[in-house]
Amino acid sequence: MSQSFNILKQPKPFYLIFFIELWERFGYYGLQALLSIYLVRQLGMEDDDAFITFGAFSALVFGFVSIGGFVGDNLFGTKRTMVLGALVMMIGYLVMALAGHDQAVVYIALGCIAVGNGLFKANPSSLLAKCYEDGDNRLDGAFTLYYMSINIGSFLSMTLVPYIAEYFGWGTGFMASAIGLLVAVSNYFFMRHWVRDLGSEPDFRPVLLKTRVLLYLGIILACGVSAWILHYLLLANILLALVSSGALLMFIKEIIRAGGAERRKMVVVLILMLEAVVFFVMYMQMPTSLNFFAINNVDPVILGITINPVTFQSLNPFWIMIASPVMAWIYNRTEQNGGGPSMPLKFALGMLFTSVSFLVLPLAAYCANQQGMVSSGWMVLSYFFQAIGELLISGLGLAMVAQLVPERLHGFIMGIWFLTSSAASVMAGYVAGLTALEIDDLSSAIDTLPVYSQFFTDMGLFSLAVSVCMLLSAHWLNRMITD
Repeated sequence: MSQSFNILKQPKPFYLIFFIELWERFGYYGLQALLSIYLVRQLGMEDDDAFITFGAFSALVFGFVSIGGFVGDNLFGTKRTMVLGALVMMIGYLVMALAGHDQAVVYIALGCIAVGNGLFKANPSSLLAKCYEDGDNRLDGAFTLYYMSINIGSFLSMTLVPYIAEYFGWGTGFMASAIGLLVAVSNYFFMRHWVRDLGSEPDFRPVLLKTRVLLYLGIILACGVSAWILHYLLLANILLALVSSGALLMFIKEIIRAGGAERRKMVVVLILMLEAVVFFVMYMQMPTSLNFFAINNVDPVILGITINPVTFQSLNPFWIMIASPVMAWIYNRTEQNGGGPSMPLKFALGMLFTSVSFLVLPLAAYCANQQGMVSSGWMVLSYFFQAIGELLISGLGLAMVAQLVPERLHGFIMGIWFLTSSAASVMAGYVAGLTALEIDDLSSAIDTLPVYSQFFTDMGLFSLAVSVCMLLSAHWLNRMITD
């Protein structure tokens, strides 16, 4: 029985990091729940333009993370950078709440949010990795529970914020995100003594005034540039390609400099990151094509209660909250006994579950009623499979980096892990836009249903093929890690 509760026996700093991440994600996912619909209904964008803009914004969000990891590791300190990022994001949400119909102000707000998220995102997970010694068998369980904090925050915001926006207006909905950041920062300052002895090397020395000034000026410049390039999506994609290529080249350089087992492990990290790009393209359909499918073709009734169809997105974090402690217990149990699936096999199984999450939707379309509406139960099932896949890939991605990458590179490589999400976001925006192009001239649920059905079939079959390739290569990759 005691083994069942080992997953909860984490060091005290874990719980501080857990709640900081929870409230920061409450803010971000509140924005995500509303953004694509806000762009269409408030700013008057076409669906495909909204999806592509959302993808470009998401790319900026994740694209800055490797920079934030570098700043935390080498310049400003992990803890200082984390707090600074949260404050910049809070400013972005406040500006978003005041933007109204002004597209230029919206882009300024999104630029601040992207830069703030980049500064914040890699550093809590980097700080968490420093709580554990090499070989500590609690690590997989800790990162799974940490991932659960993300989904508690997102579940609360994806459930509540659409209703706040519906009844009190868009600005109040975005203000709720700002309040989430305020709670996160306040939580840190009340309990920061728990992490007094943890952090990167710059956390334990004064920061020169020159460094502070240059960093603050760089943040202001980055926010302005981000707002500007959102006006020019092609330029945004080019800049993302340059940042991604630069980070990839730096990663490859580190692989070449390494040797022996360290090099082999880093090669596996690179391969798994490339596989994860496919997963994140699938995952980013949730706030775009899946969201609009729910609005257009899903009966918004669960257990006899009519809901706002936007809140179907909250099914993803709901299932993750249910499954996270179960899977953390499984990891703890199997790894204590020296068994359990390897990291490459977990990734492969995650992709398989993800493909199933899309392949059930064409079956749902086949069972739709005469009005072209699908039962909400199919969305519950789809999001269940997606959540299991997410836990096996995205939920363990940070643990994979912590296990296989030298500690000196944790922040930087964790940033590159998030950069995979950035590249995938751009692809996902264009992929989701295919559905919008098809349904622009369609007006009824009966007309739009076959468009979505064919799209989800194609997505499911493609990811199924990728999962088969991953399953076939899992043993070989595991040998590279263990030999």
